[in-house]
Amino acid sequence: MGSLIYGTNVTIPVDDRALAHLQLVIYAKLRAHESFSFTWRDEPGVGDGHGSLWISPGVPIVFKYAGSRDPAVNREWLRQLRELANQPTGLRLLPEPDVKTRE
Repeated sequence: MGSLIYGTNVTIPVDDRALAHLQLVIYAKLRAHESFSFTWRDEPGVGDGHGSLWISPGVPIVFKYAGSRDPAVNREWLRQLRELANQPTGLRLLPEPDVKTRE
């Protein structure tokens, strides 16, 4: 289980595979100097809560992985996440779609 660390006081636990896909989407948005919201659900062990934050260029963001290998990219999942990031409701983690071929 990795972590998305935003600013100085927000740490969100995220599975390494999902984190890799979020990283690609978030970096693309930030490279384009676009701000957006990110919403997540807490892990079951934490409770049934959720959170939301505004991601914008200039705020430190760290993607900390538990494993040493980069996960393969599921292009369909990446496409779905990019679409969400461009919606008014913002980015949120979706379950990975079942795609037979991964690159």
